[in-house]
Amino acid sequence: MQNLAILLSGFSLFYVLVFILTHFFDEFYDDQKISRLFGILLMLCLALLQLFHLNYFFNYSETVISPLYLSVLYIIAPSFYFYARPVLKAEDNFKLIHLLHFAPLVLIILVNQTHAFTLAFIIGSGYLLWLLKTIYALRTHKKSFTHELLLLIMVFIVAIGVSVIALTMPFSENIFYSLYASAIGFALIVVALVVSYKPKINQEVEKIAKQTYAVSTLTAVSVDEKIAELEKLMLKEKLYQQSNLDLLTMATELDLSSHQLSELVNSKLNRSFSRYLREQRVDASKILLIEQPSASVLSIGLEVGFSSQSNFYEAFKEITQTTPGKFRKDHLKL
Repeated sequence: MQNLAILLSGFSLFYVLVFILTHFFDEFYDDQKISRLFGILLMLCLALLQLFHLNYFFNYSETVISPLYLSVLYIIAPSFYFYARPVLKAEDNFKLIHLLHFAPLVLIILVNQTHAFTLAFIIGSGYLLWLLKTIYALRTHKKSFTHELLLLIMVFIVAIGVSVIALTMPFSENIFYSLYASAIGFALIVVALVVSYKPKINQEVEKIAKQTYAVSTLTAVSVDEKIAELEKLMLKEKLYQQSNLDLLTMATELDLSSHQLSELVNSKLNRSFSRYLREQRVDASKILLIEQPSASVLSIGLEVGFSSQSNFYEAFKEITQTTPGKFRKDHLKL
């Protein structure tokens, strides 16, 4: 059991690093900045727990419990909540009052470490109930996200199993930490499999959540007029050329909130704002590639608003299924 726990703990450390470096991009988290921030925090906390577990296994410490271990343990539940809430509830905001979710951290200095450890899992169980309730609310769309629902249910089962074991502690500490470390590793394996199959899983679930919960933010907005304004800013004033253009900046230009603009683009143009912006830049670059045959690909990419050549190539190939150089070569032949 301990050998398996060591193996899965090592995998966890490796996968967390890979996941953070490859998954938390604008492309996957359009308009989900809060979710991305707490997602990174969550993954780092899980990696830290596994480091503690490895230290426990290799150094044969009497216990893994320490103030730092408990602090990480108390941060995990609210981090998961703020990571999942924008996806499952379509509510991507964070206010000062939300810091109260981290208030239980004071228990670390108010009660002894053993009780603080037990309370961490009791509090975590409350967040698990929220997760179960939220998943249940999305049940009417289960056919639209079978794989996503399976992932959430499996993670829920693993988490509730660990909580039950922690609260009853029917085993020795060594067996418990072996099970706990293995559970974290197993949960990350499930995440790896599902994310490799559906890298934009968070966006797909968010769309379903919006159908379930969201009340339109465009009730008092003249949608057609705002779409026309948006197209004018893009096509005539060429705002896409600003490399730092983002959802909030564009929303300010249109006298909308970022949530209103996000809903406007999603509901009327059937794409995220980030995707829409990339398409505008790629469309403009296609014209320049042909009109300016002597200009470098890099200069054209920068001119239309991309911040680097790699970003330009990636977006161009994603949208046109070819590279800028090949696109230019093929069209100049014609």
